[in-house]
Amino acid sequence: MKRLKIKKQWLLICTSIFLFSVCKAETKEQLTKVALRAIGHEFLLQINDSTSRVLPIQKENDRYAVRFENNFSFEPEILSSTVLKVIEEMNISNSYIVEVETCGSKALVHSFKASLEIADSAVACKMRRLPEDCYVIYFTILPSVQETTSIETAEIEQVNFIYLLMPLLLGGGVVVYLIKRKSKQKIEAELISIGQFQFDQKRMLLNLKAQSIELSAKEADLLFLLYSNENKTLERAYILNHIWGDEGDYVGRTLDVFISKLRKKLEADPALKIINVRGVGYRFVVG
Repeated sequence: MKRLKIKKQWLLICTSIFLFSVCKAETKEQLTKVALRAIGHEFLLQINDSTSRVLPIQKENDRYAVRFENNFSFEPEILSSTVLKVIEEMNISNSYIVEVETCGSKALVHSFKASLEIADSAVACKMRRLPEDCYVIYFTILPSVQETTSIETAEIEQVNFIYLLMPLLLGGGVVVYLIKRKSKQKIEAELISIGQFQFDQKRMLLNLKAQSIELSAKEADLLFLLYSNENKTLERAYILNHIWGDEGDYVGRTLDVFISKLRKKLEADPALKIINVRGVGYRFVVG
């Protein structure tokens, strides 16, 4: 039970961390798609197309695909300047690999690296205009040195956080286990084994396997008295005085009635007997 409890707590912590990471990743992907859509819109405006639509951004493997409603022709320099302008304004990532492919043949007709980092941009065929066709612009996001360091730092912090939590989690699990164990030992200490029964005097219960038999307060007191004097003959007067004392609410047959009730409740274990010693009293025998 102790190990199971700790495993459940550990699973809860790991799930919370995992969900936090997933939500963070999903938010970044949504922002990236917004930025790429903005690049598509700005690019169309730069080539004097204010009517065509930018289709929904799709992620294909590690690349984001920007597709357009209509065919167009363009100068590569316009595309590169548009990309640099938008990524600088939206600050999603510092570096991209940009690849332009035709829709049908998927031929690569243009590619370059767009980067905000110094001397890290490379644009091929700046002045050569590409003919009108259906084009897909693919973006591959490259992590910058700073982003890579941030990711590594975040991963290290996350691992450190987990390792810091482990002693607390284990300690908490041990404390819970010890409290439950102490509570269980206390309950077990209150139980008295009488033959096949477990007698809970405080709760006035006779437990036999999954069955619980309720006792009245007098029945519980009487059973405990008989059990405490096992194999001893107790006189009727002694029993009456011990259980009822000066209450004055008993008559001659009261004890016999309670003895009869106890016998009935103990009959599930034939080894338990309450023997009537004629003219004297009763003796409780086990076995």
